[in-house]
Amino acid sequence: MFRSLLIANRGEVAVRVARAARELGIRPVGIASEADLGASWTGFLDEVVCVGPSAPQDSYLRIDRIVQAALQTGCAAVHPGWGFLAENSVFAAICAQHGLTFVGPGPGIMERLGLKIPAKSAMAAAGLAGIPGSEGLLDSLDEAREVAERVGYPLILKADAGGGGRGMRRCLGPEQLAEAWSQASAEAQAAFGNGSLYLERYLTGGRHIEVQILADNFGHAIHLGDRECSIQRNHQKLIEESPSPALSQDQRESLGLRAAAAAASIGYSGAGTVEFLRAPDGQLYFMEMNARLQVEHPVTEQVSGVDLVQQQLHIAANESLELMQSDVSLSGCSIECRINAEDPSRDFCPTPGRLEVFEFPTEAGPGSLRVDTHLQSGDEISPYYDSLLAKVIAHGNTRSEALETMLTALGAARIEGVATTLPLHLAVLASEAFRRGEYDTSSIPGWEAGAAAD
Repeated sequence: MFRSLLIANRGEVAVRVARAARELGIRPVGIASEADLGASWTGFLDEVVCVGPSAPQDSYLRIDRIVQAALQTGCAAVHPGWGFLAENSVFAAICAQHGLTFVGPGPGIMERLGLKIPAKSAMAAAGLAGIPGSEGLLDSLDEAREVAERVGYPLILKADAGGGGRGMRRCLGPEQLAEAWSQASAEAQAAFGNGSLYLERYLTGGRHIEVQILADNFGHAIHLGDRECSIQRNHQKLIEESPSPALSQDQRESLGLRAAAAAASIGYSGAGTVEFLRAPDGQLYFMEMNARLQVEHPVTEQVSGVDLVQQQLHIAANESLELMQSDVSLSGCSIECRINAEDPSRDFCPTPGRLEVFEFPTEAGPGSLRVDTHLQSGDEISPYYDSLLAKVIAHGNTRSEALETMLTALGAARIEGVATTLPLHLAVLASEAFRRGEYDTSSIPGWEAGAAAD
């Protein structure tokens, strides 16, 4: 196992990885921009190296400075977390060139999965069918029109190098295609340096379901169940739960085994997520595979009892998975709410500022509660970075127990100084649609009515 680990990320990510590393006897080393120097979360690290000014492109995205930070602090490995450089194959390759172990899949696999069309082709060969759409990238708007007539409307244009909802535009009819093409291509080019697009049939009323897998370097892969991530805004997840209320036990087991087998067939190594869209008729279509740890990984940890970050580190150290699929025992239900410094009543406008009060109950009952955060009362919320304040994770023996625990916890939470998404989460959790588990990606249950009432 490694003696020292550089965590190439910030905030909640750095705190989460540092905790797992320290429990394995690994010294956690971090990086920080000038804006983050002295932030309370840096106290969770044994050493911190400043890698540049506040803007991410000048600090957290500077591969050269991050690699230098790892080398000068004597780190043997680099954990990218999620976001920033987590799925950057060039970063993984440069780490390897400098003798640093990248905690994640190899650069070749990462590059293959980072582009959606190659990823879909690889998974189709492994038996996971994708959503009907273009067979490859679209060369022009004219070709998009031809394919659209064959696939049918509504459809969605997607960036080949996309992520986080960027480079995506929905088209209800042919009259919208030209503008959507221009906007999606320009956004993808600006965000990823790659404006290539493809299209898929847009499945109204679909549900976003994903499977957590672990795979070692010796061809062994397992799954740790599924997660439901359908409550989203602009393709950004707000609430996740495990297991999905939309799947039967037989469907759940079949999907998990197929996802793990597909990951093994392409030589994947590390923690990864295979994402599916469930159509209203129950058909499950492969969407993409994320070659990293997901933000929402705690819900899987709570139902499986497996520390995914520690597993990543064991795999990166070239250890074989000790878990067989038969060893995996999934228990109860877990729900996660991402609490952000955003005002949902003002179109989710970010609300940077000082956290005058930041308190969550340590016990909520009737289930258990976990709060993953990097913040405390008195901290400043920076305008430069992600607005996530905390991930609140409730676990119960049943879904209703987990839901009651979450409602109690959020109702007792005290956050003062900045507007947050707490009102939205409380409205969604109290809605009949959520309580019944009958929701999809097309709307935020309970919020529209709650917002209108305000």
